[in-house]
Amino acid sequence: MSHRGTPEFTPVIIGTDLNAYHMASAFYSGFGVRPRVIGKVNLGFTGYSSLIASTTLVDRLDDSEVFLPALLEFAAAHQDEGPLLLVGTSDHYVRLIIEHAEALRAHYRFNYPSLELLDTLQWKELFYPFAQKHGLPIPETHFHQVGQPLTTEISDYPVIVKPSDPVQYNRHKFDGQEKVYRVYSHEDLAAKVAMIEASGYRAPIIIQDFIPGGDTSLYESDLYMHTSGRAEFVNLAQVVLQEHEPTAIGNFASVISRYDRDTMTLMKDFLEEIGYTGLANFDLKWDSRDGTFKILEVNIRQGRSSDHATAQGHNLAGYLVEDLIRGRRPSECVFVEERRLYTLVPRSILTTYVDSPEVLADVDQMYRQKRVYKPMIAKGERSLKRHAWAAVRAFRYRKKYAEATWAKGL
Repeated sequence: MSHRGTPEFTPVIIGTDLNAYHMASAFYSGFGVRPRVIGKVNLGFTGYSSLIASTTLVDRLDDSEVFLPALLEFAAAHQDEGPLLLVGTSDHYVRLIIEHAEALRAHYRFNYPSLELLDTLQWKELFYPFAQKHGLPIPETHFHQVGQPLTTEISDYPVIVKPSDPVQYNRHKFDGQEKVYRVYSHEDLAAKVAMIEASGYRAPIIIQDFIPGGDTSLYESDLYMHTSGRAEFVNLAQVVLQEHEPTAIGNFASVISRYDRDTMTLMKDFLEEIGYTGLANFDLKWDSRDGTFKILEVNIRQGRSSDHATAQGHNLAGYLVEDLIRGRRPSECVFVEERRLYTLVPRSILTTYVDSPEVLADVDQMYRQKRVYKPMIAKGERSLKRHAWAAVRAFRYRKKYAEATWAKGL
């Protein structure tokens, strides 16, 4: 605390989902501070939590013309609470922070890259050539421009089909909409492309080589890049199980710590080379065909399951506070080796749906060694309603996985 009872800082988290809950937990466990949350809808992740000081709901918060006035009004109402430390929890909210950075910087502290770099990393038609130029291995990738004839020549099926602009895509809801599509023929590809185009979506569509392998072939990595541009930590995790609902593919339900110094160094050096600052999250997939990791995307924020880093002893909120509030100079980069299992789902779900004996053996070892981190109920969570909500959610996972079809046929 600073003098005269003014808080040293107050975290302001934009979003009400699991990512927001993880960040609230990080601030509470690291500093005993309960963040304030601003969001569009009240979700059980944060709405029932005792770790949240307050939740402000703003209709159409994700609209640019609403976002800035709402943030400025909020800052004026809480200007006596010390520096306001701003954290976005979704791609779109981070984009809005960056787009309005000049106006927001007078009232908030935050660490994000430039708008130009955001566009380069977020718009996939820019990112994949950019990644190749900087030496990152990527899957074979094609782009189809909506409204043009489908002339893409695919060397092999299946392929993954996904929007290059997920924000625009999510604004055009339609029956059969999925986060990504896996297709096995040109006819199926043409049908999926036509369905997406008919929704009103107008950005390019990505058609990408499907790297064989199920959930355990996926990996993720979180890094913190100091405002000076130097990396301070990098970790790596193998996905044990991802969500299997069509609208939730890419959300990881369980990950386990891994260590690959060469791959971790590759990601660190890439971000330092391009002048990136702030939290970053890489999605990767192990390609058994050539024995390499392929970079799928770079997220301009902490990942949804990045509380795994906090479990390893690297509190993401701590890096933000030391950099933005306390002005600490960058420390030597840590390549994290601490082993933990992060899981949102009960052990029985992992036993039933993880098909890798090697990964299951590691999961069992983590349970025996009591290195399991269950972030759905954070340490210090006193809300009985939040506990009950999490218990119901865990029970419903059994039905969700039993009915899911995504993993079949991998």
